[in-house]
Amino acid sequence: MGLDVGSKTVGVALSDAFGWTAQGLETIKINEEENEFGFEQLGKIIKEHEVSKIVVGLPKNMNGSIGPRGEANQKFAAELERLYHLPVILWDERLSTVAAERVLLEADVSRKKRKKVIDKMAAVMILQGFLDSKN
Repeated sequence: MGLDVGSKTVGVALSDAFGWTAQGLETIKINEEENEFGFEQLGKIIKEHEVSKIVVGLPKNMNGSIGPRGEANQKFAAELERLYHLPVILWDERLSTVAAERVLLEADVSRKKRKKVIDKMAAVMILQGFLDSKN
């Protein structure tokens, strides 16, 4: 399972059984300010799809350093690992949202529709990058 974690949403992607391709599943609304992180919904997905590994996007600055968003994602990943006892891999996601936006623009998806699927698409980019590195 691949996750693109933001302050308002978590994009979710899953791989096929062989671990070759990533497909977008859904976008979960969260609220960081109110400590609502969607862990319950993620738990349902983990159980339903028999997830064995989680890849969480780690946004790094262009110089490789980790800023506040990256630190928040590290905490999110640690909590996932604690809750579900699965390996959680932090994956450099620099430009994944930019790449997802480009794909959607090239597919001529309207701005309104892009907004609804961008996080899910970024999760696909994160998971696919991880899968490609393994195959």
